[in-house]
Amino acid sequence: MRAMRLALAFTALLATGAAGVAAADKPDPVANAKAFQDYYRKKFPKVAFDDFVNGPYSMNEDMRRQWEEKEQFPPYEFALDAGKEMFAKPFKNGKTYADCFPNGGIGIRQNYPYFDDKEGKVVTLELALNRCREANGEPPYSYVKDEMASLTAYMAFTSRGKRFDIKIPDDPRALDAFEKGKEYFYTRRGQLNFSCASCHVQSPGERIRAEILAPALGILNAMPIYRSEWSGMGTISRRFVTCNSQTRAVPLEPQSDEYRNLEYYLSYVSNGLPVSGPGARP
Repeated sequence: MRAMRLALAFTALLATGAAGVAAADKPDPVANAKAFQDYYRKKFPKVAFDDFVNGPYSMNEDMRRQWEEKEQFPPYEFALDAGKEMFAKPFKNGKTYADCFPNGGIGIRQNYPYFDDKEGKVVTLELALNRCREANGEPPYSYVKDEMASLTAYMAFTSRGKRFDIKIPDDPRALDAFEKGKEYFYTRRGQLNFSCASCHVQSPGERIRAEILAPALGILNAMPIYRSEWSGMGTISRRFVTCNSQTRAVPLEPQSDEYRNLEYYLSYVSNGLPVSGPGARP
């Protein structure tokens, strides 16, 4: 009898230990986001938290002055006007984008991307817009620029000042998407052997050629953006594709699982920062 009690106690002890290991291995997005934000606060103690959404303009005084002057007549204004018009224009079936989104699509940018528990995957704003079009008998738009950039510019503008509030449900699939996004962010690739973090964690505020690198914290809050390099607007998808090309890596398809997971990760760790899009960058 005593031997049986000892065996049961030992089994319980093993079970407790195994549970502890499992709990320790479980992803902790809250702790990740705190550590991520604390890193930038310590690295740039003079930068106000909300100012991180302004990217290189929070890092360099001369660039900031030029940007503030440019914002009086912002280069993305044409996209805002076009996006507002497109958003209100009915589809051939009489419905509009407002029929596809909560609150008629106004003031909701801060909630994207989100994890769809039915599909088991991350849904971005760009993906949701094209799904809306296809559900209403319209062809999808390019994910990288033009109409998609204008639509997301308008939707971001209606959310300006609202703080990112990305949710990660207690669902293993959602946690896995977050972890895969984090892994993609820190993995080196391409001929230059760079990761996203090589520029945006290790080197923000420094120059790479003529460009001042932006911090990863808040980098998506300003999207979509007008870039002088592009001579036009670009979406989050365009930025991801361009970054891969610049490191001489093979870009993925826009809205691939990898890019959506990356957007999920970067958006979540920027929770609490305001939407500032659309933005402008050199």
